[in-house]
This record gives sequence, C-alpha cells and structure tokens, in this order.
Amino acid sequence: MDNRLKLLYVDDEAINLLFFEMQFRTKYEVLTASGGIKGLSILEQEQDVVLIISDMNMPNMTGLEFINKAKAMYPGKKFCILTGYEITEEIRDALKSGIIIKYFSKPFRPEDIERVIEEEIRPELGSSG
Repeated sequence: MDNRLKLLYVDDEAINLLFFEMQFRTKYEVLTASGGIKGLSILEQEQDVVLIISDMNMPNMTGLEFINKAKAMYPGKKFCILTGYEITEEIRDALKSGIIIKYFSKPFRPEDIERVIEEEIRPELGSSG
C-alpha cells in the first residue's frame, strides 16, 4: 500500500504538470489536473489529497476561483497558489483570510514546496493519526 502523502497540482500547461510530477513523484503521490473543473473532479474521487497547489492564471477558471470552490466543498484541505506574475491584491487577501496557506512564484523551487509540506501538513497528520 502506498502511504505517501497525496498532492494535487492544477495547471493548464501540460509541461508544468509533467515537470511538477517528475519533481515530486519519488517522495509523494502526485495527481495532476489540467484545469479547475478537472481539479474539482479529482478531489471528489481522491478524498485523501493533503495539499492542493494551483496555478493562478488559467482559462475558464482562475486558480483562486478553483480554490474558492474547492475550499467550500473541502474546508479542511490546504491550498497554495503558484503564479508566474507578481503577487496580486487578490492573492494577498487569500493569504490573509487563510484560503491559501502559501504563495509560490514560477519557476517554483521544489524545496519551498517541500518545506510547506513538512512544516504545515505533516505535523497536522501526525497529531490526528
């Protein structure tokens, strides 16, 4: 049985999905979605995802629109946003209100994402199980 932590990465660019998966698949179980609708569908099927990271700028549904919908359905889950642009007021507000726990800029540094997992996710899992 695979007892690695399960991550979901949402991005409309296939190369980014592939890069993320290659970067983290040895340590974590990585699921990817090519947009917000697909991301919501995966969360419905995969209840044990512990961290969701979404690109901000995607067609049809922005990263924060996806996160707001997913957070309403799964309030206990942790979300991060990833963007190739400067941090916006909208992202700042999401951080302040706790909708997202972290903001990463592209290109992301894998160690930054791993630090969030080790500091924010694992301690909570350890105390509940």
